[in-house]
Amino acid sequence: MPHDTVARFLAALSPEHREEVGRRPSEEQERLAAAWESELGTDDLDTLDELSPVAAESEAARRVVEGAGGAGPDSA
Repeated sequence: MPHDTVARFLAALSPEHREEVGRRPSEEQERLAAAWESELGTDDLDTLDELSPVAAESEAARRVVEGAGGAGPDSA
């Protein structure tokens, strides 16, 4: 995965999440960035993306990190 995808993913995160993800191994950062790109393609973000691409990227990044953090509903 290109490094610029990880950089874009990190830039879309809130400062707190960016710091937390930045401490993770690069392989995990790449996995999260790939999940982020997949999340950007979901139907419920399409309208938000048309209105504000930055907001859609940030929302997708939040979903990925919170889902991967072990406390989300998908982490069982």
